Amino acid sequence: MSPTVAVLTNTDAHSQRKKKRMGLVGRCVYPFFTWRILSLKLMNPLDKFRIYYNHTMHPELMRMERKRIRLLRLLFFSALALTGVIIFELNISILPLTLTMGIFIALYLIYLGYEVRRFLQTFKPNVLNLLLTFISAEPNMGKMTYDAKRLLPKSTFFASKIFATDAQIYEGEDYISGRVGEMDFELCELNVRDFSVVRNRTNYVFKGVFLHAIFPEDVRGNIVIWPREFKQYLSRSIREFTWLGADNVDEEVLNPAFRAMFMTYATSDTHVAGILSEPMQDSIIEYCKTTGKEIYISFLGKNIYLAVTEPRDLLEPYIFRTNLSFELVRGFWRDLELLIKIVQDFDQTH
Repeated sequence: MSPTVAVLTNTDAHSQRKKKRMGLVGRCVYPFFTWRILSLKLMNPLDKFRIYYNHTMHPELMRMERKRIRLLRLLFFSALALTGVIIFELNISILPLTLTMGIFIALYLIYLGYEVRRFLQTFKPNVLNLLLTFISAEPNMGKMTYDAKRLLPKSTFFASKIFATDAQIYEGEDYISGRVGEMDFELCELNVRDFSVVRNRTNYVFKGVFLHAIFPEDVRGNIVIWPREFKQYLSRSIREFTWLGADNVDEEVLNPAFRAMFMTYATSDTHVAGILSEPMQDSIIEYCKTTGKEIYISFLGKNIYLAVTEPRDLLEPYIFRTNLSFELVRGFWRDLELLIKIVQDFDQTH
């Protein structure tokens, strides 16, 4: 056998042994990764979110926590220094020096306020963008965008027919837009109040997360769902909706728990069971019982409006206590999950 042939034979043999080893490794590793992928798919949403929080969100929260501690140190030593300066001014009582030091103190307080405001304004966008990245990775979800200063227009709030109000005070922030299946949606935090002439103060109308989604095709009928507990405060809203030809259709809702918690009004051309599916009702009931929050819903043609009450500003960071809290982030994720789940259900059944 020639040297060239021998070399080729040895090379072929080595390649065959290498392929066999790779095949053995592949047969061992492939089932492992297949099992890991399958287990992630079967994992419940909360466990998946906790894993994402630990690996992605927690490091960002740690970075922001270090900033918070540095800010606290700045505030502490600044308070000591300013106290010493004020005591010194009171003892010397020299007017020109007192005025000069007063100007210095005022400017320094403005600087401290700027540092606090900068921390507060960077915390929520950083955390929310990571949260939206997690939600966008779910099946049937499109890319979601966030704008801290933007809010839904007042006309959208009025168009929902949920709240009959003049909304003299209409404030909002944290605008989020995205896509679920074939439906575009937008949401934001809102604080809506009316002015009472009788009591000479503002009255609560709604505070929480408000969502508007648009179905690509027209859907017959109009339906509004209100919490039964607040019926006495919703008489104007119910009256204005009935003027449009709507009636109470609680008898068409087959879920007794849902009937006990909510009032359902719809126009005569509405197929209530086709819009308000059983899984959707179960999700809403479970969410309300677990969180204690109230939810308002309206389906008007191809428009969906959802409102979830929230007494405090979501994801607002603390200054004098830690923000390393899974519950702090989970609360907002859970609100978004419910709203998106309702939109998904409507998209999949129509």
